[in-house]
Amino acid sequence: MENLKYTEILQLNKSMVGKINSKPYTIGVLSNVTVNSFKEILEYNCRINQIEPQLEIGNFDNIVQDSAVFNKKDLVVIFYDTLNIVDSVSDFFEDLNDATYANLKQKLFTELSIIFENLKTTPSVIFNLFSDEYFPFNFLTETKIKLFVNELNKYVEANAPANFKLIDINRIFSQTGFKQSFDNRFYLSSKAPYTVAFLKNYVLAIENIILKNCGKLKKAVIFDCDNTLWKGIIGEDGMENIDMSASSKHGAYFHNIQKLAVYLSKRGIIVGLCSKNNEADVLEVLRTHKDMVLKEEHIVITKVNWQDKASNLRAIAEELNIGVDSLVFIDDSSFEINLIKEQLPEVLALQVPTTLSEYPDLILKYIYRYFNLTLNSDDVKKTQMYKEQFQRENAKTAYASIEDYLASLEIELKILKDDNSYVPRIAQLTQKTNQFNLTTYRYTESQVEQFMASDKQFVFAMFVKDKFGDNGLTGVCIIKENEKDPKNAVIDSLLMSCRIIGRNIEYVYVNTIIENIAAKGYESISAQFIPTKKNAQVESFYENVGLQLKETKDGAKEYQLDIRNFSGKKVDYIKVINN
Repeated sequence: MENLKYTEILQLNKSMVGKINSKPYTIGVLSNVTVNSFKEILEYNCRINQIEPQLEIGNFDNIVQDSAVFNKKDLVVIFYDTLNIVDSVSDFFEDLNDATYANLKQKLFTELSIIFENLKTTPSVIFNLFSDEYFPFNFLTETKIKLFVNELNKYVEANAPANFKLIDINRIFSQTGFKQSFDNRFYLSSKAPYTVAFLKNYVLAIENIILKNCGKLKKAVIFDCDNTLWKGIIGEDGMENIDMSASSKHGAYFHNIQKLAVYLSKRGIIVGLCSKNNEADVLEVLRTHKDMVLKEEHIVITKVNWQDKASNLRAIAEELNIGVDSLVFIDDSSFEINLIKEQLPEVLALQVPTTLSEYPDLILKYIYRYFNLTLNSDDVKKTQMYKEQFQRENAKTAYASIEDYLASLEIELKILKDDNSYVPRIAQLTQKTNQFNLTTYRYTESQVEQFMASDKQFVFAMFVKDKFGDNGLTGVCIIKENEKDPKNAVIDSLLMSCRIIGRNIEYVYVNTIIENIAAKGYESISAQFIPTKKNAQVESFYENVGLQLKETKDGAKEYQLDIRNFSGKKVDYIKVINN
C-alpha cells in the first residue's frame, strides 16, 4: 500500500467491495478535523487482509456526543486534534491568559472523561495522543502550547480505560516527514490537515491492532538459509567461507537477522527453515559454526531438501496445524519469492533486499506489523511445546490402537473459572484460534474482563499437560445466561488450540463445563456452530457431544440440550482437576 497513489487505492478498494465472505468489522471514526480520505485507505488495508470493514465517520467536531452513539462498534478511532482545539479559543495561544487556559484545560479534561466513560466497554479504541508539532518551536524555553499538550497527554495516559490503545502521532510525523504529513492550506480551507502520505502511514501504524482484534496476525517465520541467514552458499562456498560474523562488513546484517529470529522464538513465534540444500550441511552449520546465533533449540520445524518451496511450505503449515496464511517466508531469490506469490498468495513472502544494510530493518518492520510480540507465560514455552507435540506424534507408532496410545499419555486437565490472571492469554486464544472454534468470536482483553466481572457470564480456561510436557492454557469456553430465559445457558464460545486436538480432551472439557453449568442451577443449554473457511472439522462436534440440532441455515447450526438428560462421552484415561 505504501507505493500506491490515492486514486489507485480508491479503485482497488472499490473493486474488492462485497468479495470478502466474513462478518463485517464495524469501525467508527470520531474527529474534530476532516479525515475523509482516511475511510478508503483504512477500508483497503482491511480488505487486503481479508477483513470486511463497515466504516462510519461521525459528525465533524462532535466527538463527545458521537462517543455515546458509536460505543457498540468493534473499533473506534479518535482524531482529537490539538490544532482545532487551539483555533477555537485563540489566534495566538502563547498570549492566552491564565484563566482562559485553566478553563480550556478543565473543559478538555471533562470531555475526555465523558469519552472514556462512553467507550469503556467498546471492544477496542484507538486514541491519538495530542501533538504540538503544528506550532513553531521555541528551543530555549517551554511554550504554553507545549505545556498544554503535555498536560493533556498526562491526563489521557493516567485515565484512559484499558481498551484504549494510545498512538503517538509525532512518531508518524517523524516517519513521514512533517512537511509531507501536514498541509496548512487544506486545513485553513476545509479543516483537513493530513496528507494521504500521513494517513497511509497512520493506517500501517494501527494495522497490527486491527489484525490482532480480527485474528489475522501471523504465527510463523520461515527462513531460507543461503544468503538469508548467512552470506554465501554452503554447498559451494563451504563452512569456512559463509559469513554471519557480527564483526564483518556484510556478516553483521545476517548476524542481526539471526538475533531477530532468536528473539522471535523467545516470544512464542514459530521459527522454521525451508531451504534447497543438503540437510546434513545445514545441520553442520547450526551445530558447529562459531558465528551461528540461531540454534536448533530455537527452530520448531525444518524442511531442507530439493523439493519446490511451495510444497515444503504447505507441508510446514500442515505439520504445524496452522493455515498457510499464518506464514511469513523470507528468501533471497526473486524466483522463489515469485513462485510463492503465485502458488501460495496467502503467504507473506519477503525478499532479502539487494542493499543488505536495509535487510534487518525491513524484516523488523513487517514483524511489528504482522506479529503479536506481547509475551505471556505460554508464549515463552511455545517452541518447546511444538517439539513435544512432534514427540507425541512419533510415539503413536509404538501402540496397536489409538486408545492405547492416548491412555499412555497420562493426560491431565485443570479447569479454572473467571481467573483474571489469565485474561491476556484467553483473549489471545479467541483472536488466533481458527480450526477448533465453534463460533470464532474475537474478544479483546477488556471484553474478557467484562465477562468475568458479570454474575451472568462465565469464562472457563482449560490447562492441559501429559507425560511429554505442559501445553499450558489451551482451551476457552465462554458461557452467557440467556437474557430471555434465566434457566438457559448459552455457549457463546468454545475453542481449543490445534496442538491438543485429537486426544478426546474436547469431550472431557465439554462434560466438565456442562457439570459446572448444571451446578449453577441452569436446566438447558443453547449453542451454535458458525462456519468459516477454517473450522469445518468441528461442524458436527455438538452433535457428537450429544446436543440436539434444532435448525440449520446457510451452514450455521443451532443446538439445544436439556441438561437433565445429558450423558457425556466417557473417557477414563483423562484426569480432571476442576477448580
